[in-house]
This record gives sequence, structure tokens and C-alpha cells, in this order.
Amino acid sequence: MSSQDIPEENLPAERDEHGAAEVADEKNPFADPGLPPHEHRIQDIDERAAKRSERTVALLFTVSMLATIGFIAAFVAIPVDKSVYIFPLGHISALNFTLGVTLGIALFTIGAGAVHWARTLMSDVEIADDRHAIEASPEVKAKVMADFRQGAKESALGRRKLIRNTMLGALTMVPLSGVVLLRDLGPLPETKLRHTLWSKGKLLVNMNTDEPLRPEDVAVGSLTFAKPEGLEEHDHGFQNEIAKAALMIVRIQPDDIKDKRELEWSHDGIVAYSKICTHVGCPISLYEQQTHHVLCPCHQSTFDLSDGARVIFGPAGHALPQLRIGVNDEGYLEALGDFEEPVGPAFWERG
Repeated sequence: MSSQDIPEENLPAERDEHGAAEVADEKNPFADPGLPPHEHRIQDIDERAAKRSERTVALLFTVSMLATIGFIAAFVAIPVDKSVYIFPLGHISALNFTLGVTLGIALFTIGAGAVHWARTLMSDVEIADDRHAIEASPEVKAKVMADFRQGAKESALGRRKLIRNTMLGALTMVPLSGVVLLRDLGPLPETKLRHTLWSKGKLLVNMNTDEPLRPEDVAVGSLTFAKPEGLEEHDHGFQNEIAKAALMIVRIQPDDIKDKRELEWSHDGIVAYSKICTHVGCPISLYEQQTHHVLCPCHQSTFDLSDGARVIFGPAGHALPQLRIGVNDEGYLEALGDFEEPVGPAFWERG
């Protein structure tokens, strides 16, 4: 049914240029009631009330800044392994709890301050406007810009400097939380990514017996797993450290070693290589003494320990890193430094 078929008394009432509806016939149930009379807020007529609202908004923004500072301080000062009892949650990470509370307060108070500012100090006059075409006409564009300038003026952002300054401070400091969190994405380049617990003078300790190894403890054709001296299973961070420092030791007849550098870095045919596969980091545990090949059980990458642990089969991209070893004055096997290449899978910092 078109508008021409509707009785005149049932058509919506026309609006005047101010948005108010004309009086409709009593028989018309669809008459436009128009906008109710505007009621001024206390802040619109009492400057003291407006000042109180201004101070409230500024206080919320200030609390946001303090919470952001608390977030950064907690990230720096609270140990990762520290826990706290929170009823009814039980024991939870003190660091995670503090970071969540401070960041939540920082974001909430910015939002609460903005809402309170809009509801008490910005203009709340309702304006009715007819729908317009998607493509705005020059007149509409001019009206939008005029409305924007009017809104900016009514927001009193330039006049109420306390709100402006505290809001800018809060909005500036909140992103610092994200910057601080970037530090937790992993170790910095040229630090832990390229270094393990191995260093010059560290003894090679048998993983099974926890005893330092002597050359005579390693038989020809045997496979022995070792860890750095001082690393214990009950230590905090043991799993992270052993995942980089785990070592496999094999004794090969010196005449069977094909790689010259491998021979120089060994002791009487005893060679030490990283146990961590260079494909996806699985621990290597299978050794074939006749061929001196070691096999990763995850994806069957195969390395030749008699030829610099180069890859001879499988998806691994490069050879296993070798640890240079020797014997100290007491007759124990010791490391002569750290691995010269990163352990495990390739990463973006690998030169």
C-alpha cells in the first residue's frame, strides 16, 4: 500500500524546522510525539557543580595513570614464581594477579572518566535530523563541519585544561603497558638465544649418575648423555636450561672421524654434540654405532656424527652444534667454551 492509499488523518505528523512535531489529529495513533522539552542538568546551570564533575573526571584519569605506573612496577619487581592466596581462587600467581588488576583499573578509569565527562559536561541537547542520501551534499558537509566545531566548543576541551591534560596523560601512559609486555615475548637477541649454560671449565656430568665423566667412562660405540656441572633437576628453570644444554657424547675411533674441526674439538675420539634436533627441537636418542648415525625419533632426521653431525636424511636444516671439550688436571672431561652456533631449530637471529 502506498502513502497515497493511506487516509490523510493516518499519515505521520509533519515536523517543523526545529524538529518538533505538529499537533496530530486525535484519531491518528501514529502521530509523531516529537522530542520532550529539554531539561538542563545541574552542571549546565551551576558552575560549582561543573567544577565538581571536572575534578571527578580528572581524578579518574589520574587514577588511570597511577595504575599504569603500578602495572610497570609490578612487572619489574614481582618475581614470576611468587604466589598469593586469594579467596576463593586459592593460590595464584602474584604477578599475573597484580598485572590484571592494575591494567584493568587503568583501562576502566579512562572509560569511566570519558563517560562521566560526556554525561555531565558535554552538551546533551537532542537534535532531530532527517535521513539523507549516502553521498553527502556540500550543504550537509558544511553542516557536519559546523556541528563538529560546535561540539568541540561545547566540550570545553580548551577551557577545561585540567580534564584535557589528565586525559592526555592517561591516554599517553596506557600504551606503555603494551610496550612493557613486549619484553616478555622472549629473550633479547644476542643473549639467551645464542648461549647455554656451557662455558669454559664446566665439567661434563652424566645425566644418569650425576657424576663427572672421565674419558675412560666413555666406551667406543656407546652413547652417553651429559649436562653442565651445577645444573640440578630440582633447580628452578631446569627444563628450560636442559632443553638447550643437553649433550650427547660418543666415542669414535679417531681414524673414522672425517671432519678435521670435529677431530680438533674432540678428545681421543670422544665427541660432544647437542642432543636437540635442529628441525623442531626434539631430543635425539637413537644411535647406530656401525655407521655413527644418530636418528631423531620425531621426524627421522639423521645426522652423521663422524662427519661434523651433518644432515644426511630428513627435514632438519643444518648440522648439530658441536661442543669443544678437553680434560682438566684432575682427569675429568670439561667444556672449553659454549656452542658456537645456536642450539635447536633455526630462528630469525641466526646469522
